[in-house]
Amino acid sequence: MAQRGRPRSFDRTTALRRAMEVFWRKGYDNASMADLTAAMGINPPSLYAAFGSKEGLFREAVALYAETEGSGIWEGVPAAPTARAAMEHLLRATALAYTKGPEPLGCLIVLGAPQAECASPAIRDDLRRRRADNVRILEERLRRAVAEGELPAHVDCTAVANFYATVQHGMSIRARDGATREELLSVADCAMAAWDRLTSTASRNRDPSEKSK
Repeated sequence: MAQRGRPRSFDRTTALRRAMEVFWRKGYDNASMADLTAAMGINPPSLYAAFGSKEGLFREAVALYAETEGSGIWEGVPAAPTARAAMEHLLRATALAYTKGPEPLGCLIVLGAPQAECASPAIRDDLRRRRADNVRILEERLRRAVAEGELPAHVDCTAVANFYATVQHGMSIRARDGATREELLSVADCAMAAWDRLTSTASRNRDPSEKSK
């Protein structure tokens, strides 16, 4: 059957990439339709016809970000030979990715809609879910390390995963503020200096009454 209507007069992939860059710089709320259509080189009817809505466009932009700019960071976590290597990979790959060129700095998934009262609760919740999924990836790698005997059984995998995810999110904000690659790599080194303390037998939870002794 022949396609009805006029064919698109723009490259959808290129337009989506440009929209992603706008969202990356401005976040979901601050990216206006005028900003988006100007960057994409299309008019509003074409945007709605191709992507359905601003929300639909953002979801596709985030997916493109994860497949391109965000690739290589999280895939290396389960593939790392040890849990320590996995956390080091996460932080060092983050430092390199967030300072690699003229693209907007920081992470779209962290910075795209951080406000509690986002204009789109669905977008806010989707990004929150993606961030939670990343924490889960770290926790699963740590639990695997416990099961394989690399880490002692008492290690609080949830706490350690939350710590390294929080450091990684903070690196995104520092990158947006203009931190250099060397500065972010030093953050990674500092966070890894805590590894032995976080995962050793000395880190076993003590009785609260002992903490004052």
